[in-house]
Amino acid sequence: MDIALSPAETAFRDEVRDFLAASLPEALREGAARTPSVFVEPEIGQEWNKVLNAQGWLGYQWPVEHGGTGWSPTERYIFEKECALAGAPGLTVLALKLVAPVIWAFGTEAQKRFYLPRILSGEDYWCQGFSEPGSGSDLASLQCRAQLEGDTYIVNGSKIWTTHAHHANRMFALVRTDPAARKQAGISFLLIDMAQPGISVRPILTLAGDHEVNQVFLEDVRVPVSDRVGEEGAGWAIAKFLLENERGGSCHAPKLGYDLDKIETAAAQEPDGLGGNLADDPQWKRRVANARLGVQSLEMIELRILDGIAKGREPGPQTSLCKLLASNLRQEVDGLAVDLYGAAGLQLDPARPFYVGNTAPLHSPEAQAAAARYLNSRAWTIFGGTNEVQLGIIAKTVLGL
Repeated sequence: MDIALSPAETAFRDEVRDFLAASLPEALREGAARTPSVFVEPEIGQEWNKVLNAQGWLGYQWPVEHGGTGWSPTERYIFEKECALAGAPGLTVLALKLVAPVIWAFGTEAQKRFYLPRILSGEDYWCQGFSEPGSGSDLASLQCRAQLEGDTYIVNGSKIWTTHAHHANRMFALVRTDPAARKQAGISFLLIDMAQPGISVRPILTLAGDHEVNQVFLEDVRVPVSDRVGEEGAGWAIAKFLLENERGGSCHAPKLGYDLDKIETAAAQEPDGLGGNLADDPQWKRRVANARLGVQSLEMIELRILDGIAKGREPGPQTSLCKLLASNLRQEVDGLAVDLYGAAGLQLDPARPFYVGNTAPLHSPEAQAAAARYLNSRAWTIFGGTNEVQLGIIAKTVLGL
C-alpha cells in the first residue's frame, strides 16, 4: 500500500485547504469546537452543509449521477482529513452517509428522484429508527410492527436512542412486517414522514445533560408502500449494508489527531503543580504518546481499507475494527482533556449550547466542554454496535475463529 500522495492528489489537497481557509466561517469552527455531543446542532451542521452544497462538494461520497463529486476514495479521504484538521463541523451523517447510499443502492427511481435532492438541499433532516427498548445489540429481535393494509403500512411500536429525532422530519426505520418469519427475514426498511399524527418524541438527556437522543413512539403511523426501500423482508440485508457504512464510512483518525494536537498545545500552558508545565511531565507525555500511537495505527487501518475500496473491494467486516479502535481512542482522548484542565475540566454547565454564550467558562471554552464531552463519549463504545458486538464480528469474520 503506497500512502504517498501523487502530484494530482497533492494539488487536490491544496485546493481543499484553500477552500476551507476562505469558506469555513470562524463561528462554525468555534461552534463545532464547543459542541460536546457526537452530532453538531443543526443550526451549525446545516449551515456548513449549505456552504459545501454551494461548492458542489456536499455529496462527496455520492455517485455523480445523483449529485456527487466523482472523487476517488483517496480524494474523499483527503477531504475528510482536511475538514477535520481545519476544525470544520461534522456533516449530517445519518442523511448523507447512511440513508442516501441505501436509497441509491436499493431504492426505486422515484425514491431517488424525490429524496436525494432534498438531502443535499437540507429540506429533509433524517433520524435513524433502529434500536428499540430490549433490541439494541440484538437488533434482529426488534418488535416495531408494520402491518400492510392495501397500499399502506400501519406502524406501531417505539424506537429509542434516536439521535436528533426532535429535529428530524424524516426517519428511516427497520420494522417487522412478518412476525411469523425467521427474525432477520421478517424485517423491512421504511422511510417515514415524521410530520404526521401518531408520532411523538420524548427527550432523553445524556449523562452530560445533552439532549441528543430520544425515544420515539409510533401509533397507527401510515407509510405508503412506495416508501418501502427494497422488497418486503429485505430490511436486514439493507441494514447490514448501512451499518458497514456507519462503522467504516468515515475517517476517525484525523479528528482524533486534531483533538490530541489541541490538548498537547494547551498542556504547554497548564501547570503541573511542581513549578513546571504539564507538557513536560513524563507520565503525561507517556499517556499522550500512547494515544498518538493509537491514532496513527487507526489511520493506517483506515488507509488500508481505503486502498481496498480503491481497488473495487467493499469495506467489509474490517470496518468493525475501525469502530472498535475509534471508540476506545475517543474515550481516551476525552479523558486526557479532563485531566488536562483539572478542576476546571470538571465543570458541568447545564446550559446548552455552549457556543451561544449562555454561561461564561470558568477557565476556557475548551475546559468548559471537557467534562460534557468526556461523559458524552461514554456512548461511543455502545452506539453503532457495542464493543462486545464488534469483537464478535472481528473474531468470526476477520480472524475466522
